[in-house]
This record gives sequence, structure tokens and C-alpha cells, in this order.
Amino acid sequence: MVYRRIADNDYLSDKELYDAVKTACAQMPVDGKRVLFIIPDQTRSMPMPLMFRALYDAVHSRASSMDYLIALGTHPPMSDAMIQTLLDISAEERSGKYSDIGIYNHAWQDPNELVSIGTISADEIERISGGLMRQSVNVAVNKRVLQYDVACIVGPVFPHEVVGFSGGYKYFFPGVSGADILNLFHWLGALITNYVINGTKNTPVREVVNKAASLIPVEKWCFCLTVVGKKTKALFFGAPEEAWSEAADLSAQTHIIYKDKPFKSILAMAPPMYDELWTAGKCMYKLEPVVADGGELIIFGEHVTEVSVTHGHLIKKIGYHTRDYFTKQMDRFRDIPGGILAHSTHVRGGGTFENSVEKPRVQVTLATGIPEAECRAINLGYRDPKSINPDDWKNREEEGYLLVPDAGEILYRLKG
Repeated sequence: MVYRRIADNDYLSDKELYDAVKTACAQMPVDGKRVLFIIPDQTRSMPMPLMFRALYDAVHSRASSMDYLIALGTHPPMSDAMIQTLLDISAEERSGKYSDIGIYNHAWQDPNELVSIGTISADEIERISGGLMRQSVNVAVNKRVLQYDVACIVGPVFPHEVVGFSGGYKYFFPGVSGADILNLFHWLGALITNYVINGTKNTPVREVVNKAASLIPVEKWCFCLTVVGKKTKALFFGAPEEAWSEAADLSAQTHIIYKDKPFKSILAMAPPMYDELWTAGKCMYKLEPVVADGGELIIFGEHVTEVSVTHGHLIKKIGYHTRDYFTKQMDRFRDIPGGILAHSTHVRGGGTFENSVEKPRVQVTLATGIPEAECRAINLGYRDPKSINPDDWKNREEEGYLLVPDAGEILYRLKG
């Protein structure tokens, strides 16, 4: 059974959300147990400070221990200062009131921090993918997950370029997983394409994620939130698949905007939480469906100064290209992880590759803090961010211009 608290009007007040967490936690069997909460990092919109305090008040006195694992995926680790900002706690609170709560970064590249929990066979991957892929995959997770009696996911649900809708078991895979499984299903998502998969509820990628999660031998619960900006519309709590399912249904109504026609020029303003192209690429993912053929999508934000701290060397090696650029010459890219190839194709969008000529459907331009020479070298366009006035795109939809503040979480699609 799913416990749900949906705002009577537009959004839940802080008290309503706090009380909902308290009511939900009363249903979770944590008395005398070791409890691990798996939470997002700073790249997701989430009322994490309120949730942190509400969960502490509801669980700490009942559980034998309660800790947090940050579902970084392959994002860089968070510093102590960043964690304190994420949770809105002071250094004094962390060393005082919350001193017995462990808060850990996931370490996806450290084999000493991972444990294998099984394998998904090549036959199963072929069945799930509809024949797009045939390979077995090792399923590994952060070993801390297995050191607890209860693992509880806490995170928002949005349309997503790889899995369809984020949240739920995605906080295990790729949130706290090893590289093999995340590389496999990210490439599977890229083969299906962002255009097809983003905002689709039941996808082959979600099935792979759920299959992998079924191998985790720990009791699992989940808080799924519907968040718009900094406001919470609803909270769903229960078994992860069930809570996620209801949250995804509401997200489809909340986080997708339908437009009558495509736009020849879109200015997507990257919010401050996206400080590298690895995450700011979401501006393209969420807007690709409404860019006209031959149109331009501009990712705007001087604060975006890196391609990727973690993966930049690999991305610079291959550049940004359409899916078919890779699939029609895979031998050239056998040594590149599937997650890197997927990111490349998702940012570049759809297109063709025929007779060694690549023709992307749209132009993707960076107006960021990344230098022009670097943009050109990775096969993306460049515009000086100081030359751009967002007002030039404002209120001009009928002319084919669209301005999107805080791009990256709301999906845009065409009607029909």
C-alpha cells in the first residue's frame, strides 16, 4: 500500500510535508534496526533540509542507527561544506546534534567500496531490450547498502532522458552502483533515444533497473516527491516500485509542457545547480522534442565552466555526436564506456550518419563559461554569453523563439 499526501491546493506547506513524513515513517518497521537513507546530491531540486530534519525526528529515536548515502552516480563527491549546504545544517549541528549520523558519498570508482550482488544474463538483457543489446552484466552496489536492515530511498521524480522518469530504484542504479550496470543501461537508453524515452513511464531501461534492484537483499522503502522549483506538490511512500509508479503518473501531469509547434531558436537557461555540461546537458534533453528541424538550442550560463570534472577527458576524446555516428562505426569506440557515449548522443540529439557525413537534426550551441576553442573541439557551437540578452527570446513564441528559465527538469513536447 502506498501512503500519499497530495496538496489540497497547489503545494504542501512545510508543516504538511513534515507531518506527512512523520505519518509515513510510522509505517516503516525501523524499531531497533539499522536504517540507511539514500538521497540525491545538489543537482536535483528537493526540499532536502526539511526532509532531513523530519526523518531525523521520526526515525532517530526508534532505529539502532540511521545514516545517509548520497546517490552521486558518477558525479564528483560532495565536500563537508557542500553537504552542510545540501542539508542546511551547521558544522556545529553536524558535530553535535547529528554527530551519530553518518553521511557518506558514493564512490563508484573505488572497488573497495563496491560489492557484487549478482549478474543479469545476456538472454535477459536481450529479452528486455527487444534485441538491441545482448550481453551479460555484473550488478554491483555500494557495500554500505548491505550493512543495514532497511534501505529507504528519498528523492524527487522527474521526466528523465535515460530511464523515462527518474526516482525509485534509479537511486540504487546508477545512484549507488558500480560502473558496469550503469554503462549498460545508459547505452540502452541512448539506442532507444532521449526523444523516445524521456517522459515515458514503462521503458526497457526501467525494467533493467528494477531487475538489478531485485538482487539487493535488504528491505527497501521509498519516498518519492513531486517537486516544482522549491515547492512540493505531493509525497508518496511505500514499496519503491509502487511509490515510484504513482509519483511518475503525477510527474507526467506536472512536469511536461506541450507546445503547438516547434521553435527555431530556444534559449535554455541552466540553473546554478548545473555547473558542468554533464548536468547542464539536461537543458537539451528536456527541450529536444520542441526544437524545429534545423533550429538551434542554446545552453546558457556563464557558471557552467567544465564539460565534466569526472568524465571530461573521455568526452573530449570523442566529442558530441548523434547516435548513428557511433552505432555505424562502433569498432572505433569499443574502449569508450556506454555511459559516456550515451551522454554524447543525448546532448547532440537526433540525426543521421551516411557516407561518413554526420547531419544532426538541430544545432546545439554553448553560451557558457567553456571557451570557444573547447566548444568547437567537442563538436558543439559557441556564442559569447555576454552577447546574449534573454529578453530577445522573451514573449516571442509566435515568431519561433522560446525562453526557458531554469531549464533541465521540465520536459517540453509537441502536442499530438
